[in-house]
Amino acid sequence: MANDPLFGIHADALQLQRRRMELLAANIANADTPGYRARDIDFQKLLAAAQQPAAPAAGGAASVNGGLDDAQLKAATVYRLQTQPAVDGNTVDTQVEQSQFAQASLQYQASLSFMDGRLRSLLTAITGQ
Repeated sequence: MANDPLFGIHADALQLQRRRMELLAANIANADTPGYRARDIDFQKLLAAAQQPAAPAAGGAASVNGGLDDAQLKAATVYRLQTQPAVDGNTVDTQVEQSQFAQASLQYQASLSFMDGRLRSLLTAITGQ
């Protein structure tokens, strides 16, 4: 997670929250799929990976999401612990997934609001209005 001088960590946070909301939406969509295992992103793993010194990407692979490459995102994607056993092997708890999705959307909105405020202040500084 590169610390962007303009937006700070919020630019990276938007990308990571988007990825997390995609996973959570997939969990909700597959709530009735036999054998489906709910997934989420482990932000502690991502934070630890982001704080490591940047190494050159092997084979010219481009890194995404503020310096985190796809392999790091994949490594930080974990299966959610099952809270209620299901006969069909599905580990999705719809209430938990909806709660996590709501939390992720609030965090996404907070980052958007911060970036919007930052852009408005820059626009005011440029135009004087």
